[in-house]
Order: sequence, then C-alpha cells, then structure tokens
Amino acid sequence: MLQDGRIVACGTAEDLAAKYPDSERDDYGRSLILAGFIDPHVHYPQTAIIASWGKRLLDWLNDYTFPEEAKFSDPDYASCMARQYLRQLIDHGTTTVCTYCTSHAASVDAFFVEAERLNMRVLAGKTCMDRNVPDALRDTPTSGYQDSKSLLEKWHNKGRLSYVITPRFALTSSPGQLEQLGQLWSEYPECLLQTHLSEQLEEIAEVKRLFPAARDYLDVYDGFGLVRERSLFGHAIHLNDREQARLRDAGSALIHCPTSNLFIGSGLFDMSGLKSPGQPVGLATDIGGGSSYSMLRTMAAAYEISQLKGHALHPSQLVWLATSANARTLHLDSSIGNLAPEREADIIVLDLYSTESIAARAARAESFWEELFPTIMMGDDRAIEAVWVAGRQLKPWPD
Repeated sequence: MLQDGRIVACGTAEDLAAKYPDSERDDYGRSLILAGFIDPHVHYPQTAIIASWGKRLLDWLNDYTFPEEAKFSDPDYASCMARQYLRQLIDHGTTTVCTYCTSHAASVDAFFVEAERLNMRVLAGKTCMDRNVPDALRDTPTSGYQDSKSLLEKWHNKGRLSYVITPRFALTSSPGQLEQLGQLWSEYPECLLQTHLSEQLEEIAEVKRLFPAARDYLDVYDGFGLVRERSLFGHAIHLNDREQARLRDAGSALIHCPTSNLFIGSGLFDMSGLKSPGQPVGLATDIGGGSSYSMLRTMAAAYEISQLKGHALHPSQLVWLATSANARTLHLDSSIGNLAPEREADIIVLDLYSTESIAARAARAESFWEELFPTIMMGDDRAIEAVWVAGRQLKPWPD
C-alpha cells in the first residue's frame, strides 16, 4: 500500500484489499516486487563513451574520459546527457544512484535538476581535479573548495537530493586540494565523500611516486582526514593488510564494480575475504568504465568474479548487495533499499520469465531462489516490468 510517496503497509493482496478496500490496485501476477536497485558508484558524464575499446585505466581516462568530460562545460550538453542517463537508469530498474559529475558546476546543476524533475533520490558531486588533467577540466584547491561548498549549499538535502564531496582520486588532486576538501568535509560532516582506491597496479605505483611519504594508497587519504564512516571507496581491489584493517576500523564502505574491473582489466575484487570481517561493501556499475547500466548484469559479473575467487555468492546475497547493502553504504538504509512501512516507495517489478531462455530455465526451478537466478544471470531491461519512484510509476514511461 503506497501513499504520499511512501510505503504504508505490506502484506498479501487479500489482506491489503480487505484493509484498504477503496484503494486502487495494480496486479503484476507472478512477477517479483522488490525494492528498486541502488547504484553507489557511477560517472554519469561517461554515458556517451560506455564500451570504448581496449585501454588500461590511465589511457582510458586520457583518451576517452577527459575529452568527453570537457564537453560538460556546456549546460545544454550536460542537461541532455543527464536526461539520457537517468532514463537508462529507470529502464534498467535503478531508482537511486551516487554519481561523479565533472569539474564543471553546470554538470552538477544539470544532474540535480533532472533528478528533481523525476523526484529521484540521488547523490552527486563536482569532481575536483587540480593536476594531471587537461586545462579544460583543471580547477585549483581554492576553486574546488569554493565550487563544492556553493553546490553543496544549493542542493544538499533539497527534496531527495544529496551532495557528495568528490575528489576524483589521488592522481588528480594535489595535497593542497585534498587538504581543502578535508576541511570542507569537517564543515559538513553529514555529507558523504567518494573517491577511488587501488583500482589498478599502475595507478598504485603512480600514487606512490606522487606521495612518497605515505605508507600506502589509503594512507594518502587518511593524512587529509578523508577516511571515516561516510567515505565511499570505489574498486579497492589491491589492498594490503594494513589498509584492510584501517578501512574496517573506520567503517568506510568499499564499492565493488565488477563489469568495470573486468572490462578495463583491473583485477578481481575479494568479496568473501573483505565482507566476512564486517567490512561494509556495495555493488555498482561504474558507468562508463562499467559496460552495462543493468544491476542484474552487475550482479551476474559479481557472481562470476566470486566464483573465480573460490566462493559462490547465493542469489539472496546478490539481491541484497544491489538493494539493502547499497542503501547501507550510502547511509540511506532507513529510507530505501527494502520494502517496509515508512520506507520511500522506490519499487521495481521483475518479470522472472522475460525471455524464452530465462523462462525455460525458471520453469524447471524447484525453489524460489532457483527461479530467480536465471534472471540475475541472463536478465536485462526486458526483465524490468515496472518501476515506481516515490510512489509514481515511471516505467512504462507516461505518455
């Protein structure tokens, strides 16, 4: 039962019909109703360069990412790409996203304006970079701080919008900029902070060269007060024992980006090894290094990587990662990520028989989880039968 954008009650169709006899009813038959997918690490400005061929991380940034991100100084272009990206999200059943924008304020404004129009719960921030990037993307420690603060005060907690303090990573932020962003975070400690950590070995070696006094990659961020409970670290593949212990102690979240890690050849995230000690872990597409907008495809890739690490993730764990676990990493688990009274009504309907191949396998299932698993492994946007955002149906899209 939905009212004013929230879930009022849950139960069987018969029980709810008896309790709320005058309510309008939508019947989805044998389809699965669940909380909308949550994607905690993406780059919406990379929408146009998804699936770009054949590069390692640093080459990929220089050859594809930075030239595309330079276009977001144009507010009209930023608005067009924000609309295109958010429509892809809804089509694929993702109702909340945490995204990097570009270094241009226009890219942040465009994203929040479009998300506000759809009444989506989203998180985003200006990507701060003051070195090792083209001039068209470079800010300064002072301008990065001032722009971020202005955007934060403009958008944070406006409706369903949240601002995230966003240094891209240690290679593109000088010590001066990291210090300034640490200062900004101390002024607004309720915000999240997102960045990248230990994605590729070449990256780690370059960080060591730029910060020779640091004990390791994580220590760079720690030295500027950027490692704590509301930190989001994307990738985190090549961590040493000290880094793992420090991340657990701080309560920082690690965001696993499996299709991106496979596509760019970064390595295999150790889901079972990192998760077992109680480390908060999320699951993300990492568009556009990631090669699919679909959290179903992302779950499938996480399963495959975990198999290579000697551990088979259960379908329940995969769905939990894409919903409740991701809500927890974003510190939004009291609002989204589950179907329960008082939660915000971000809901998707999953067709477990969306294609002939999936239906053939699901029909032979002897349990619910066995019936769901083919959709996780082979499903795409065709499996997303309906999407509701804050209690309003967006898929199928209104005329």
